[in-house]
Amino acid sequence: MSETADDHVLAEIRSGILLITLNRPRRLNAWDAPMRARLLHLLADAAAEAAVEAVVLTGTGPRAFCAGQDLNEGATFDGDRAEAWIGEWESLYGAIRRFEKPLVCALNGLAAGSAFHVALLCDLRIGHAGSSLGQPEINSGMVSAMGFWIIREMLGLSRATELVLTGRMVPAEECHRIGLLHHLVPEAEVLPRALGLAAELAAKPKLAFRLNKARIRMATQPGFEDTFRAARALHREAFTDGEPQRVMQGFLDKAKP
Repeated sequence: MSETADDHVLAEIRSGILLITLNRPRRLNAWDAPMRARLLHLLADAAAEAAVEAVVLTGTGPRAFCAGQDLNEGATFDGDRAEAWIGEWESLYGAIRRFEKPLVCALNGLAAGSAFHVALLCDLRIGHAGSSLGQPEINSGMVSAMGFWIIREMLGLSRATELVLTGRMVPAEECHRIGLLHHLVPEAEVLPRALGLAAELAAKPKLAFRLNKARIRMATQPGFEDTFRAARALHREAFTDGEPQRVMQGFLDKAKP
């Protein structure tokens, strides 16, 4: 039986908290279009469902929350598909930013590229010593248009420049020290802590919580819109040239047995 997006993005309710689990461990939970669509659908349902008071997002396995874009998908893009792909991310990131309930990320391992962005868009992030976050797109021949914006919002221009141009992954202790991880706990405590924090946030006065999140979104919305305008043009240029596809295919060829 073939696997579907429902198999790759799991959902269960735990005491009023929707636990969403990226479940593709053989590919380090890297996502493709069906997984992105499934996550978008789950968030929309959670936003509308009164019984869901908060969401926790995590991944399956000890190695990765999510390795980001599935290179098998990205290597097939042309300029038109790349521009449409950016539109898909704008829809998902926008939904996360508009989500009015608590949204906590339990980082069971690395979060790279677009997974790094999604983690940073969550309200709180919890990780362990084996968690790492970063923007390695340049190593795959990809532009970091969206990554640059969100890192600059979080950390400033100097660190955004360094992370975008080097593509290095930031280890857990450094992530905690500079504020990318709010809590650093033993591996076995990551998910329980995330669920506990989600419950704590859900117990806050709901109108105040919603309005605070709205204010944060409004303050950053101009940059969000600008980065997606830039991302469409930059990714179209890159994928029309073909460099990202060539670099990604090189990675895939090396990974073959």
